[in-house]
Amino acid sequence: MSKIKTAFFCQNCGYESVKWVGQCPSCGQWNTFVEELIQKETTKNNNGWKDYTDDKRTSKTISLSEIKSSEEKRLVTSDGELNRVLGGGIVPGSIVLVAGEPGIGKSTLFLQNGLWLKDAIVLYISGEESEQQIKMRADRLKLKNENFYLLTETSTQTIFQEIKKLKPQLVIVDSIQTLQTPFIDSSPGSVSQIRECAAEFQRFAKETNTPVFLIGHITKDGSIAGPKILEHMVDTVLQFEGDRHYAYRILRTLKNRFGSTAELGIYEMTDEGMRGVINPSEILITQKEDHLSGIAIAATIEGMRPLLIEVQALVTQSVYGTPQRTVSGFDLRRLQLLLAVLEKRGGFHFGMKDVFLNIAGGIKVEDPSIDLAVLCALLSSYEDVSLPQHICFSGEIGLSGEIRAVNRIDQRIAEAEKLGFEKIILSKYNHAYRQAGQKGLARQKFNIEIISMGRVEEVYKYLF
Repeated sequence: MSKIKTAFFCQNCGYESVKWVGQCPSCGQWNTFVEELIQKETTKNNNGWKDYTDDKRTSKTISLSEIKSSEEKRLVTSDGELNRVLGGGIVPGSIVLVAGEPGIGKSTLFLQNGLWLKDAIVLYISGEESEQQIKMRADRLKLKNENFYLLTETSTQTIFQEIKKLKPQLVIVDSIQTLQTPFIDSSPGSVSQIRECAAEFQRFAKETNTPVFLIGHITKDGSIAGPKILEHMVDTVLQFEGDRHYAYRILRTLKNRFGSTAELGIYEMTDEGMRGVINPSEILITQKEDHLSGIAIAATIEGMRPLLIEVQALVTQSVYGTPQRTVSGFDLRRLQLLLAVLEKRGGFHFGMKDVFLNIAGGIKVEDPSIDLAVLCALLSSYEDVSLPQHICFSGEIGLSGEIRAVNRIDQRIAEAEKLGFEKIILSKYNHAYRQAGQKGLARQKFNIEIISMGRVEEVYKYLF
């Protein structure tokens, strides 16, 4: 009889240790080590996929120049937003991890996508819900598919036996935290279980060329639950986020081996599931009749797509000794930097005022080109004068009060023009570069008035 082996695992990062330690040497967290049994059997079937596909893969050393480069034939889904985020469709043999808050709509989105794929055999493995619950959800989505199969099981051994019988062309696992492998004797959701189950699915995906979607949970601080190695093992990591008080959700790419990581998909939650939003700018700008102060429109870019978003600012006299700075969807330190620029370069005394800033629609923006719109919204609220309705802004603010150039300006201008804006304020340094490069043709090809400025003071004089 071989001795049962135990090891200690950090529940935060997955670091393995032979003895218990107070502080993890890898991530520095305290009291995260838990003892887990590792009872690996010698009969473990590592490559049970020899007879799964017709083409036999042999492992041998090969020169890079001998490998023929061929474009991967992707499986294109009916969901345009998911295709965009994945880089043009599902790559055969890829393994994709999708994480998000509970109740945000991960299961609904992938059940819906599985039911939409009429030409492929899809296996949906659920360790969280019964067949009845999934059937009720499918009825609510009003979708039917003869090639869609369900399996409610948590043991990976049983799952792989069923996969061998069915031979699906797409596997969706909901969720990786509920699965357990018989080769490791610890509870589902523990670090070693998650790591081993994900490794088994990774081997399956690579050896059989079958794409696998793993739905994952997140911890209370917003990071993906389980060891960090889980994110390293998969090809693509998608984050499904959004405020549950709003109707729309955002699917972001955090890692993608087959495309851009700057992509973004926007969905609207409806009674009949997730609907892809074709023109997000329209929902991110509120339609209002009267002129209100403290509102400015920013032309920003998320991934490859231009968006126009509304920035709302409120500047009021501070009642308490220390003025408040409250932000939603924007970086607080960036706001303090912009307030310091206004104080120093414009002589505005924000030191005695409370400042509140909100990006409408509950989205988070990291594009620095939003600075100019934030600044104008702050000035509008400070002066209590509304900005003209058909004007938008795109520019980064430097510490000396200059308006810096931003990239891909043509796309931003085209989006503003498409949505009916009459003027856009940009950095004058954008124009110097574009006119040198394109011999001044850029101005004539747009029907929107382009106003270029170099400093914050010029913008203030122009608007107020």
